[in-house]
Amino acid sequence: MSLVIRMARAGTKKRPVYHIVVADSRAPRDGRFIERLGYFNPLLPKDKTERLKWDIEKAKAWMAKGAQPSDRVMRFLDAAGVLKRPKRNNPEKAIPRKERKAKEEAAKAAAGAAPGAAPGAAGAAAPTAPAAPAS
Repeated sequence: MSLVIRMARAGTKKRPVYHIVVADSRAPRDGRFIERLGYFNPLLPKDKTERLKWDIEKAKAWMAKGAQPSDRVMRFLDAAGVLKRPKRNNPEKAIPRKERKAKEEAAKAAAGAAPGAAPGAAGAAAPTAPAAPAS
């Protein structure tokens, strides 16, 4: 059984509150869990202490037992100084979609033009007509 420390959504429509839970990785997001470690309220300002309340010691104990934190929980652990979150690199994220599409089309056009533009291929590849029989 692989354990994961993740967030389960609670609250009403358009007013989310998340519970930080330890659950089996096969369990539904908002379904069965083993233990609740705390909560996260994204609607509160970042400087409020009530925005995130959770027991870091219990999280450390579950990680020692093999529980893997989700990406968002890993961010919380990194902010608390418990675990270092590796930096990710997504170079495509900063490029607007129109520019990416134009870049892909230019690459396709260059790839399509490259096979016919081989040097000396035009003269050698042209078939010659057989000579007409002399009568």
